[in-house]
Amino acid sequence: LISRSQEKLADVAATLKELYSVETKTIAVDFGRSDIYSKIEEGLAGLEIGVLVNNVGVSYSYPEYYLHIPDLENFITNMIHVNVTSVCQMTRLVLPRMADRSRGVILNISSASGMYPVPLLTVYSATKAFVDFFSRGLQEEYRRQGIIIQSVLPFFVATKMTRIRKPTLDKPTPERYVAAELSTVGLQSQTNGYFPHAVMGWVTTKLVPSSIVIFLGARMNRLQRTGYLQRRRLREQRNGAGLKSE
Repeated sequence: LISRSQEKLADVAATLKELYSVETKTIAVDFGRSDIYSKIEEGLAGLEIGVLVNNVGVSYSYPEYYLHIPDLENFITNMIHVNVTSVCQMTRLVLPRMADRSRGVILNISSASGMYPVPLLTVYSATKAFVDFFSRGLQEEYRRQGIIIQSVLPFFVATKMTRIRKPTLDKPTPERYVAAELSTVGLQSQTNGYFPHAVMGWVTTKLVPSSIVIFLGARMNRLQRTGYLQRRRLREQRNGAGLKSE
């Protein structure tokens, strides 16, 4: 397990040991940095990695126009490090030994946002399109060596990052989504991973013209942006009023 918080890693490792009686190696690094991969390589030394899941990712705090993104330069650097560089570098570290053994599985978690441009989430959408193309290209390069490389493009899942608290049929729990997705490994090199999401993917890429999908995505994100900024202004006004009363 590789993530930023050693405390959270330790908690997950303890849970896995309690539930499944397995030992878990943890490596705490910040994927927003570019100087972490020698540490990861040292941590993986001697391990036979059968399955790599590239699941680290960051998105926007709220939908925003490109030039209005706060601290844009660092935003770009961080998102590319986390969403793009991590996938390439982790694959670089793990794939050679898989190729030597002629077996292995790499699951790269892209997003439905990578299936078409998503205005006001443009950088995120572009990074996820990269993950999809990278995965499908590598699958063709290495499939004859018995290696499975799959691009996974989920729509909304009820997670902290999506801020969806109540799961629904089209917004499943992570557990439900993962169970469905794993059934596609070895069958599809590109998958939405979950039947309702596959239907949504077919509609948005095959049935509805891409210009309409992009237009509707922009409209939805503009509304979300407006709502977020209004709520933020109200909070700032309340905080300002509180300071004056003190």
